[in-house]
Amino acid sequence: MLRQPQRESAYVRLARELRAAILRHDYPEGVRLPTEAELAERYGISRQTVRRAFQDLVAEGLVHRVPGRGTFATPRDEQYLRQFGSVDDLMGLSLDTRTDLVTPLHRRVDVDAAGRLGLHTDRVHKLAFRRLHEDTAFCHTSVFLPPAVGRLLESVPELTDPGTSSAFTVIELLDRRLPEPIAEAEQSITVAEATPELAGHLGCEVGRALLRIDRVYQSAGGHLVELAISHFLPEHYSYRVRLRRSGR
Repeated sequence: MLRQPQRESAYVRLARELRAAILRHDYPEGVRLPTEAELAERYGISRQTVRRAFQDLVAEGLVHRVPGRGTFATPRDEQYLRQFGSVDDLMGLSLDTRTDLVTPLHRRVDVDAAGRLGLHTDRVHKLAFRRLHEDTAFCHTSVFLPPAVGRLLESVPELTDPGTSSAFTVIELLDRRLPEPIAEAEQSITVAEATPELAGHLGCEVGRALLRIDRVYQSAGGHLVELAISHFLPEHYSYRVRLRRSGR
């Protein structure tokens, strides 16, 4: 289960800001990141805190350190690599990816999705999109929403016009409109075969093994607000999660 931390330490906050800057290509290949001393002065923190943030980014493969020269963003190949440890990290997908809407937001009957969302009705709102990184489609996601939640997004043009390309995550859009913030997500990971529909959207052969990740998002008040079922092409996507011992 992914949980949004109640208190963010200084090194985690700095690592998050540097990660966002790298994903925005603020530091293209050959451009040095600020030094430990520069960052310590800029943020009013210790060099040890900066060093801890850099260690996290090195472990994620986002930066590499060159003795005597400094810290640089790691050149990126065609595989999309991100590390996730919080709901905020998932929202950050919009920093360096875009979506193509393939199924506009609409109402439908889906007994399985309604059951997983704990609804007393079989009706849900659904939409589906491809997610692309540097024009390469690496993921197809189907989103299911409770009726009351789906109505909050009915006026969003990016979700109603087929083929619309935009930079967003559904949880970002919901977080701005829900009376309570999204607080956590329960996640399951498995393998699935590409159906003809998925193969068409991802440009792969039917029956191809895909990484399937299901996430059910919950608000701070304990309400289930979204079920997202994503299928990833493994050659274009790598998933990392950092695990820490409690109390450390």
